This record gives sequence, structure tokens and C-alpha cells, in this order.
Amino acid sequence: VQLQAFGGGLVQAGGSLRLSCAASGRTFNTYGLGWFRQAPEKEREFVAAISRSGGSTYYADSVKGRFTISRDNAKNTAYLRMNTLKAEDTAIYYCATTHMNYIGGLLEGDYDYWGQGTQVTVSS
Repeated sequence: VQLQAFGGGLVQAGGSLRLSCAASGRTFNTYGLGWFRQAPEKEREFVAAISRSGGSTYYADSVKGRFTISRDNAKNTAYLRMNTLKAEDTAIYYCATTHMNYIGGLLEGDYDYWGQGTQVTVSS
């Protein structure tokens, strides 16, 4: 599976961005997908995940209510809509796939393939 994340950029606090994760190399609806982020000098952390069908989603507490993960299996693309952005959301955002059926509470090691990341910078 090859993943390409894009859509990052510079945005003011309170603004919005939508990240996309385009996938190829395997039938898109056979794996769950997650978004992670890594801020400078911090460990990578979980942001959100979505099941194969898109019927189940999970979010980190820090983004719940502000971010929305979705996927379009017909377009082999997943999205992360980010609203009400804060300076602490500044990070490189990565998408990743997992073969696990249940996506709640998964760790980084449960994800098999990773995209290259896209930078999100929120100015305060």
C-alpha cells in the first residue's frame, strides 16, 4: 500500500484545513485508516481512526469535536477535516493503514503502512 498525505499548510488559529490521504496498491476498503501527528520534539500521537467501511470512527480527546475523519472508498481517499485549529495542533500529520478489524485503541505498531506526512502550522 502506498499512501500520500497532502493538504497541509499555514493557517491562523481558529481556522480550518482538510487533509487528504490518497491510497494505492491494494483495495482501499480492506483496511482501516488512522491519522497521527508529530509536533517538534514530541512523540508521534494518535489523532483519529476510521474503520474499513467508514461506519466507526475514533478520536483523541484533544481533537474530539473539532476534527472529523472520513473516507471515500470509491476515490481511495481518506480525509481529516480540522476545524477551530489551535497552535498546539501544529505538527506533521501522517496517515497510516491497519489490517485490524477493530480500530479502537490501536497503537502505532498496529498500523502497517505510513504516508510521508504533511505539515500543518497554526499561527496564534
